[in-house]
Amino acid sequence: MSKRPNTRKFQGLPSKDQILEFIKTADGPAGKREISRHFRLSGQEKIALKALLKDMAEEGLIDGSRSAYTRMGGVPKVTVLRIVEIDEGEPYAIPESWQPDDATPPPRLRVIERKKQAALRVGDRILARTEEAGRGWLAHPMKKLPSQEGAMLGVIEIDGAGQAWLAPVDKKIRNSAKVSDTGGAEKGQLVLAEPAGRGRNASVKVTEVLGDPLAPKSYSLIAIHKYGIPHTFPQEVLDEAEHAAKIPLSEDHREDLRHLPIVAIDPADARDHDDAIWAEPDGKGGFRALVAIADVSFYVRPTSKLDREARRRGNSVYFPDRVVPMLPEVLSADVCSLKEGADRAAMACHLTINAKGQVTDWRFTRALVRIHEVIAYEDAQARIDGGEAAENLQNLWAAWKALASARNDRDPLDLDLPERRVVLDEHGKIKEIAIRERLDAHRVVEDFMIAANVAAAKALESKVQPVVYRIHEPPTREKLIALREYFETLGKKLALGQVITPGLFNRMLKDIADPAEKALVMEAVLRSQTQAYYGPKNAGHFGLALGSYAHFTSPIRRYSDLLVHRALVDGYGLEQPAPKGQIPDTSGLADHDRADLGKITDAISITERRAMEAERDTIDRYVAAWLSGRVGEVFKTRITGVQSFGFFATIVGLGGDGLVPISTLGREYFRHDEAAHALIGEQSGTRYAAGDMLELRLGEANPLTGALKFELPEGGGEQRIEPRGGRHGPKPKRDRQGKHQVGKRGRPGNIRHQGRGKK
Repeated sequence: MSKRPNTRKFQGLPSKDQILEFIKTADGPAGKREISRHFRLSGQEKIALKALLKDMAEEGLIDGSRSAYTRMGGVPKVTVLRIVEIDEGEPYAIPESWQPDDATPPPRLRVIERKKQAALRVGDRILARTEEAGRGWLAHPMKKLPSQEGAMLGVIEIDGAGQAWLAPVDKKIRNSAKVSDTGGAEKGQLVLAEPAGRGRNASVKVTEVLGDPLAPKSYSLIAIHKYGIPHTFPQEVLDEAEHAAKIPLSEDHREDLRHLPIVAIDPADARDHDDAIWAEPDGKGGFRALVAIADVSFYVRPTSKLDREARRRGNSVYFPDRVVPMLPEVLSADVCSLKEGADRAAMACHLTINAKGQVTDWRFTRALVRIHEVIAYEDAQARIDGGEAAENLQNLWAAWKALASARNDRDPLDLDLPERRVVLDEHGKIKEIAIRERLDAHRVVEDFMIAANVAAAKALESKVQPVVYRIHEPPTREKLIALREYFETLGKKLALGQVITPGLFNRMLKDIADPAEKALVMEAVLRSQTQAYYGPKNAGHFGLALGSYAHFTSPIRRYSDLLVHRALVDGYGLEQPAPKGQIPDTSGLADHDRADLGKITDAISITERRAMEAERDTIDRYVAAWLSGRVGEVFKTRITGVQSFGFFATIVGLGGDGLVPISTLGREYFRHDEAAHALIGEQSGTRYAAGDMLELRLGEANPLTGALKFELPEGGGEQRIEPRGGRHGPKPKRDRQGKHQVGKRGRPGNIRHQGRGKK
């Protein structure tokens, strides 16, 4: 291993501050070549510069690659912006893709319009060159881009002069837009609108009235329109689905498994059933097991209209009040769904599990199944706990204990973070918001699904077939450095010289006795994780501690799984032609899909993230609606994130992040200690740090945006704080460097992906 050169001995080498200033002021890309040219560096100095830039990246000062660097936390030199406001004729924009979560608002950039350029309007997208000027940002448009949003969503408000305004339902947009044409909409109604007018006359006009924004089904409707989720099927797709649903099942080309007592264990309110399981002892201490999955590839053929629509959607989206399915309901909720007592087409994964819980063999067939019983998780658990379970359930639990033993040996990442559950009554109104209970029944199904997903990936590898991998890469060095610095404030150590494994984090969590501190460390570890995605090149699954992993078990609701099924059809020679004239013959992978699998996986990774954001936004709106009648009440909360402008807290046992603005903490000056995730009073030493428990009054709950705002019950420094577990780290320095820097908080994405998600 080569020793990194000592950069101090090179007299011509610029300082870190000089490099940051150059990156800030450069007119074009600021990469290693441009930096070298600007500072007139020689050959050896260029080598030293490379080491210096690497150090700066590890310290979190810069971000990027050799081709272009940006200051960490800044805006890229060239990026896509969206116009969000016209203020006295001047457009203001925000980055369209802003990586930090809602706790770090996107920067607002003043757009410098060119004289010959058409006036920009709210909602326009531009490719722009950006620069930081003083304490703000400027954007210089390079070209206008096609709109990706068909309309803006908002609520009609009327001011004292009778002028109508469109109040946004997106909490990232702060200003209302002037309405030139209400389209018959009345005050307080939820509407869709589009830009109208230019320059100082910029406004919006209403194109569709959606109704009462506080109606039970409006919260999911807001998310559907905000994220552009396709929610109606073209008639030609519905017609094709009806034809496909009538394809007869033939016993000639399928393994008949109808005699097996296969069960589907699902949520009580499941809309579809795409997986079922069975196991029995093999007489050698191990088990023979079966994971039966809906054979969607038999009904949805490549190049069909059904397939194109499913690919466009990428996945189903689940809201508390509705599901936006990937496939028409005649397939998703009926013909493909593994219903109790009905003959169904299935893709069968046969597993051989040894006494140690290791899957030693597998094979895949097309089968005919008849589900013995559909059981809710709670009912299955009650039967096991009460000693009333039939033999087939007892066998499943016994096989699961073997799988769980092998799982423990593998030591995947174990972050048992609570999940909020919204329960609605028969009228669609909120009945309850609670934390979802985690049962062994959930773990049973998950471990069987993981085993089948691993088998699918390895089977395709052995058959030399394309694989749509589910990839979760290890944390980046930059995130690990930030995690290490944060752990230091908690009195914990994270040595970066060792191999980082999920087990390392698990052992750290096991050593923490205090529940509040454990939850804090869990969230910090989760923030350090990368976003899981789909791809044709294997990079393993860090969270599950697996070398090869693919999604096979949910083809009704995930297009990735459908692609895996098609590859298995090809690999195992399971082709089953459809009757002529109804749908395309082949049910394997199409040639064009094989040739461009990377493009498809990129697209479905994007639709998955879109669905996650839409679902999260909707839950936030339901929580805000649930709390809107309790404004003024004092709740026990925990600080979940700290920024220079205030801190975020969540209600213990309920969730829902709300902001406590720094301006409400009293007259004292509070300094932001970014490394310690804390605000510190300079006179009193009062400290608000991530993980602290404290009582806060709910000051505002906005169901339209999902935003909450908290305030101290009795004002600033008198509030009693229960500190998190562990020490708070060294006493902060009195200088103000970095007090306006903004750190990152929030979840980077769903990494569990254990084969079974929401139904």
